[in-house]
Amino acid sequence: MAAKLSTDAIFLRDADAPTLQGRLAAAIVRAILESRALPGTRLPSSRQLAEGLSISRMTVTLVYQELVGQGYLETRPRSGIAVASTVPHRRLQHSAGPDVSGAPLDWNRWLSKGDMPRRVIRKPSDWRSYRHPFIFGQPDPSLFDHHAWRDCARRALGTRDFAELAADRYGTDDPLLVDYICSNTLPRRGIYASPDEVLVTLGAQNALFLAVELLARADRLAVAEEPGYPDFAETLRRAQSPTTFLPVDEHGLNPQHLPDETRLVIATPSHHIPTNATMPLARRQELLRLASARDFVIIEDDYDFEMSYLAPPAPALKSLDRDGRVIYLGSFSKSLFPGLRIGYMVASAPLIARARALRAMLLRHPPGHLQRITAYFLALGHYDAHLARLRDALGHRRAVLDQAVADSRIVPEGASAMGGASLWLRGPDHVDSLELAERLRAESVLIEPGAVFFEYPPSPCPLFRIGFGSIPAADIAPGIRLIDKVLAESVHRPG
Repeated sequence: MAAKLSTDAIFLRDADAPTLQGRLAAAIVRAILESRALPGTRLPSSRQLAEGLSISRMTVTLVYQELVGQGYLETRPRSGIAVASTVPHRRLQHSAGPDVSGAPLDWNRWLSKGDMPRRVIRKPSDWRSYRHPFIFGQPDPSLFDHHAWRDCARRALGTRDFAELAADRYGTDDPLLVDYICSNTLPRRGIYASPDEVLVTLGAQNALFLAVELLARADRLAVAEEPGYPDFAETLRRAQSPTTFLPVDEHGLNPQHLPDETRLVIATPSHHIPTNATMPLARRQELLRLASARDFVIIEDDYDFEMSYLAPPAPALKSLDRDGRVIYLGSFSKSLFPGLRIGYMVASAPLIARARALRAMLLRHPPGHLQRITAYFLALGHYDAHLARLRDALGHRRAVLDQAVADSRIVPEGASAMGGASLWLRGPDHVDSLELAERLRAESVLIEPGAVFFEYPPSPCPLFRIGFGSIPAADIAPGIRLIDKVLAESVHRPG
């Protein structure tokens, strides 16, 4: 008599799939593989399994039919549903290795020293469970057109596109996406580039890594902003690049303070991280003049320019570049959703060719289907419609936030005149924002402590950043009042 898979061996896990049918299919496949069920092993009848799992018999029947189509199960006369002889995979029998005694490998001896980053922005993975998540860079799903994205995904997965996108591109990028970047995205920033001057990357982070890897050397002094984006500092540190952290003022980086031996500058001129300052035109022109006179290059991170709802964004530094000294980094991950990881680098063709070769060694190219889906989303007008919704929502939230901060003891230290999705704030001088953040978590409030943005942070550091891209407008003012309450308690706390 054929063996039978027990109903108890099939159990549902919420993490397996978003639908009940998906969870049941995953549970049956898992039971077959983990039990190493042989072909012909009978499964419980649809009625037995439905009763055992307290689900609809129709759901079980549909899942059985689906798994028959996939080759996991088959229908046998007078035996019902059984494990098929064509089951795609069965786990190999585990055999114990030789009994070798000895000390475990000391990985501290094998791993290079100092590779772990010192400055990392920490955001709790369960941030959505907080009532007032004032964190930057997370999406608001209610503002995204999921139907449009699904339509673009359907197009990209269609027969016409599939053969092209399934092939190995050997380091090349989706021509539709590159064409849109060249003809639409970059001209909005005053930049005009040919396809051989554009490289698609896994977000701006990947572009930064590639640029630093190619340009940083032990005999080239790099300059980064202070405060500034932590990953600038960590990427330079990983490359063992000598680095000067240049303090910024209300206008961002001051080119007059650059050391004479500067060879590489990493900056956010249009929207400084984290103060939101915009570098004036005169400083931009001076930075480019010095780059030519002293022979250095500039990496420009032009993040968040799409979030300009109060005034038009300032032209990109790259738009003023006539010598090819600016390497421009952009991304669709901030404006669409961070999990997308589609960015781009714009630079002179020789650098892009080297960056493409380096990228091919690391990851070949970003996933072709994601590139094509993004290209359709941009080209069909969904992106512009999305930006319009995003700007309207952020404009309203910014107005609510500005009023709430004005009614509190919190001091605005930096806010973009063009818009953006964050504010740089200051509490009382004796308050440490890291401690403040810990106390606020108990109140279901998340903020970003400011010390991580400094290579040499003040102690205590009263500065902190709050984002408002992922928090509903109705939760902003109550959240600011909670921050103000905790700050008031710290002012009157003994000692």
